[in-house]
Amino acid sequence: MSKLNRIVPKGLYAITDSGLIGESLIDSVEATIHGGACVIQYRDKSVDQQRRVEEATALKQLCRHHDVLFVINDDLELAAQISADGLHIGQDDGSLLEARQQLGEDAIIGISCYNSLELAIAAQEEGADYVAFGRFFSSNTKPDAVAADIALLERAKESIKLPVVAIGGITAENGAQLVEAGADMLAVISDIFDRPTVSEITAASQRFQPIFNI
Repeated sequence: MSKLNRIVPKGLYAITDSGLIGESLIDSVEATIHGGACVIQYRDKSVDQQRRVEEATALKQLCRHHDVLFVINDDLELAAQISADGLHIGQDDGSLLEARQQLGEDAIIGISCYNSLELAIAAQEEGADYVAFGRFFSSNTKPDAVAADIALLERAKESIKLPVVAIGGITAENGAQLVEAGADMLAVISDIFDRPTVSEITAASQRFQPIFNI
């Protein structure tokens, strides 16, 4: 991917999950890109650092081939090591300032703000490129995550200028109401990747595309 100039696209934000995808990671991610995903986040909480470096490097190359934004979840060192397009961090995963210093001004840095508009306003002031709210629905990936109200998206669009990501139990059936309320991107794991074949992953991803044309 060429210089991003910190432009965050609007659309489907696909997050990988090693428990769902397994050994078909690259094929599965390429399938969701073919289905219209415009952001790929590599999320892997394992301790196998060599495998994580290899997978993240391969995904970065894949995403750049398709001109898709590639970000790393919660691992600044990995993002810097492979020169990822960006990093997504939670409130307890290090500072935005440190991430910006290591990754540079062109990096896309997103911040989880859970159900707090105040955290999102602070993230904007600190130089974040997007904020994420959620969970909005019951989530198999993070069942204990704090719940967020859909009205939060409306308040966020009135209060901040950053792109907004909605996450948590999102499907093609319930996602439209989030976009209507103000979400620019829908972050999805299970409804994309919990599929037996790559063709079904592509089809599941394609089902989200009409949502962003409303």
